[in-house]
Amino acid sequence: MATGSRTVRPRSSVWLSERKAPRRKGDQQPVGLDHVKIVAATMRLLDAEGLAGFSMRRLAAELGVTAMSVYWYVETKDHLLELALDAAMGEIALPIETVGPVEGCEHTLAEPRDWREQLRQLASEYRRVLVRHSWLSPLMGEYLNIGPNAVAFNNAAQAVMLNSGLPDDKLPSALALVYQFVYGFGTIEGRFAARCRAAGLSQDELFHEMVSSLEDRPEFDESRRIMEARGGGTVEQMRERDFAFALDLAIAGIEALRGR
Repeated sequence: MATGSRTVRPRSSVWLSERKAPRRKGDQQPVGLDHVKIVAATMRLLDAEGLAGFSMRRLAAELGVTAMSVYWYVETKDHLLELALDAAMGEIALPIETVGPVEGCEHTLAEPRDWREQLRQLASEYRRVLVRHSWLSPLMGEYLNIGPNAVAFNNAAQAVMLNSGLPDDKLPSALALVYQFVYGFGTIEGRFAARCRAAGLSQDELFHEMVSSLEDRPEFDESRRIMEARGGGTVEQMRERDFAFALDLAIAGIEALRGR
């Protein structure tokens, strides 16, 4: 893609790269290090310090090795972040749909659950991971996100939506509705939680501090009335109610339109 005189090239993906990690002559493979340990340490650092505080040098110090030792296993920092992105997607529990007895298994697995229940599970799991790892959201806009865990999640979501009865040509739109709703909800929730941790405050403390600062502002009267109608409780309880009802609205919309 050309922008003026500058050519913008798509970012390479670790899942499509065939090149080996760079190694200097005489280097020996580090002992006690592997992809699993490197990615796990990367996620710990990202959770603790965010994307802005992450570097290969900082990761190497966390692992107790040199930065060059890390490059035995990953070609670039981008590739490492892409691996962390997919590892986080692997934390999403996918709905399993298997009918009847399975050979070699003593138990008969349950009948398939309703697609609405499965969609709620996928949406809730996706939200949970976005909140747990607040660095995840911006990475999803930076990379192709085509790792095995991301593909498994996408395939599961497509299978659930197929069971809704929507025609194939409407599936991408329905998936976009659910994906983008959960992405936006989980991103804001995760960023707010991260801000509270950085400030040393609970989410309830910061929320009430923010709300109290608007008490004498008449332009927020209608917003306060709606907030009071929604009901009190903790920030977590309010978010749970909002998320559940918003997802019900999305599901109701899918049900209403699938017969058209």
